[in-house]
Amino acid sequence: MWIDSHAHLTNTTLFDQAPALILRAQEAGVKAIVNICTDPLSLERGLLLSQTYPWIYQTAATTPHDVEREGEAVFDIMAKAAKEGKLVAIGETGLDYYYEHSNRVIQQQFLRRYLQLALSTHLPVVIHCREAFDDLFTILDADYQQAGRHAPGVLHCFTGTLKEAEEVIKRGWMLSLSGIVTFKKSLDLQQVAREVPINQLLIETDAPYLAPQKYRGHTNEPAYLVETGRFIADLKNMSVEDLALATSQNASTLFKI
Repeated sequence: MWIDSHAHLTNTTLFDQAPALILRAQEAGVKAIVNICTDPLSLERGLLLSQTYPWIYQTAATTPHDVEREGEAVFDIMAKAAKEGKLVAIGETGLDYYYEHSNRVIQQQFLRRYLQLALSTHLPVVIHCREAFDDLFTILDADYQQAGRHAPGVLHCFTGTLKEAEEVIKRGWMLSLSGIVTFKKSLDLQQVAREVPINQLLIETDAPYLAPQKYRGHTNEPAYLVETGRFIADLKNMSVEDLALATSQNASTLFKI
């Protein structure tokens, strides 16, 4: 059985198809989905979805892409859901200097705010990072400590270098791989997959984005997680069953689900 540690079931692309997607996921062996809410509407939809499907769990935050435009208006809504115990994590938050849709300073400010929210609510964080690892590590090291240790979290859809992966690992965080690892040109990321300790590995779809190689060109969905899992199991020279068990246990521990 699998856990999709990161999917956007309640965004505009997928929400109308959610019942069918969820059924296909169940049939493929996906036993839980962590749904990422990035605005008030996707959060509202996510909380309703959990009433019907209690094995679908919610996280929430404004992404680094959108914090300049709507971060201030949305933060209190996300914080309220966290404080009311409706979320299993804060995120996805983080830094994105590749697209830089939001000013870097504003991205950093909201990352710090969401980290403090995570600490105050005893929730892990889901981190998005692209071409911003130096600043990310500096902020996490300074502002995300709990009892003298790095507080829990996951670098979702990791696409960094092996060196950056090693920095994630040595801080005790989870590292999550998406369908990108299956792409033919993702040789460096495949090496990361081989090296990351199995007890710090999660897998995700990031649906509707980044369908694995077998389904490239299609809208991604949680059922496709199994394809990514098989690919990673082969890279790590372990059975698919063992990879599914280990990554599911990791997700269960991180998100307390």
